[in-house]
Amino acid sequence: MGQREMAVAGSFYPKSKEEIDKFIEYFNQSFSLKNASDNLKVRAIIVPHAGYIYSGFTANLAYNLSSKNRYKRVVVIGPSHKIYIEGASIALYESFKTPLGDLKIDLEYSLKLKEAYSFLTFIPEAHKEHSTETQAPFIKNYFEDIKIVELVYGKLDFNELSKLVDELLENKDNLIVISTDLSHFYKLEEAKRLDNICLNAILKRDLELFDKGCEACGKVGVKALVKSSIKKDLEFELLHYCTSYDRTKDDTSVVGYSSFLLKEKV
Repeated sequence: MGQREMAVAGSFYPKSKEEIDKFIEYFNQSFSLKNASDNLKVRAIIVPHAGYIYSGFTANLAYNLSSKNRYKRVVVIGPSHKIYIEGASIALYESFKTPLGDLKIDLEYSLKLKEAYSFLTFIPEAHKEHSTETQAPFIKNYFEDIKIVELVYGKLDFNELSKLVDELLENKDNLIVISTDLSHFYKLEEAKRLDNICLNAILKRDLELFDKGCEACGKVGVKALVKSSIKKDLEFELLHYCTSYDRTKDDTSVVGYSSFLLKEKV
């Protein structure tokens, strides 16, 4: 079955373990966890997938908080940017390479999902995808020996994906990771306006609001998770929102980033 090789190491994130360790150490020195309760039962996270210098802090928050829980596997779901896909591709490799060491792919679980959902296939080319790969070093850092499942989707109805997410949520051994950035390449004020629609749609679990201006590239995955959260009566918590402007100081063409927890109500 082979290995899921790294496609964007050295561009979206560093190639070396030492540099990634420095990034994560820096991110963790930059905030204090006011609500890091031992009772925090995190079932899923929504995280960005840009270069670590832009959105790594935002993503790291969600991984840090969710790592207070124990899981057997992480299921990473992200949109395809490089190739057109009908449905989704699930990675049928044995391992997933990262600069921090390999993650074991849960091949048995992945094959079962592929059998159960007709929209799942295996397209090797789809797994040179940064939306999912940028998550792998965080996963290896925070959940060292956990197994991973990688799912990259293209043209897919969120209602179909939500059926799979429902099944994933039935099993508390799973942490679901939904990868998305927000608006792309607007002026800062317009980006914030559009992103605010996305953030409110998630927090209010309002599926109709997404279609009133939310331009998240992973909107299908986010809507699927929101639909499932309504069924399972789970709630979202916004951890962080920022834009590329915070890093570049260029307000003429920005990208938005956010991270959320989906958790059981206390």
